[in-house]
Amino acid sequence: MFSTKRESEILQAVRLQGSCSIGELAARFGVSEETIRRSVKPLVSKGLVSKVHGGIVLPDRLKEPPFQRRMLEHKEAKQRIATALAEQIKDGDSLMFDTGSTTAYAALALANHSNLVIITNSVEIARTLASRNGNRVYMAGGELRADDGAAFGPAAQDFVRRFHVDYAILSIGAINDAGVCMDFHLCEGEFSRAVIEQSDQVVIVADRSKFGARAPVKVCEAAEVDMLVTDRALPRRFAQKFRQSNVRVVAA
Repeated sequence: MFSTKRESEILQAVRLQGSCSIGELAARFGVSEETIRRSVKPLVSKGLVSKVHGGIVLPDRLKEPPFQRRMLEHKEAKQRIATALAEQIKDGDSLMFDTGSTTAYAALALANHSNLVIITNSVEIARTLASRNGNRVYMAGGELRADDGAAFGPAAQDFVRRFHVDYAILSIGAINDAGVCMDFHLCEGEFSRAVIEQSDQVVIVADRSKFGARAPVKVCEAAEVDMLVTDRALPRRFAQKFRQSNVRVVAA
């Protein structure tokens, strides 16, 4: 199956990590980046890995990676987004958060805010903001997902319907070419829909990798979004779509 031992070892590394950069692989094997690129080509042609800018990933693009790995992916971009979002939030505001790596960073960026009212289904976010600076944090109940400690199901949706807040902060899985915000699991989409209905303003936090990506569950149309916080200027087709939908775009 493999023409060289290096191909086999590269595939094993990607399966363990989910993704590898060309530079990382070159350092690991003590060869040049050009040598790694030549070794990667047969794996790409066989469909065993997919080539992305600067590296390779596993080919199943619809499979969401585990939460801790998502926290490391595009980390600096997510931190910039979180900082930009925090600048839009005032002390005393009320917010609903769904679960996600970008919303987890957003919670960290709000650590110096005070008297916030937070409603979330994420143990990670609740733990970050509870018992801090006079905040009040309400945790939605339901079945906890093992990967990220998030609660889903009818109980979680019914819980958020008891509140009305200033902002819904949503960390979606993809924004397709039509500008529709998508997620990977039905339970995530249903929870996000419930949050949207209880919020004055809907804020999407999404790094550049989410644009043009694919996910199977619809969360909302661009016209339902009030603000999009991202890490760089949008590609033209997305910028036009969100402009037509009167979405305020904040590029960190």
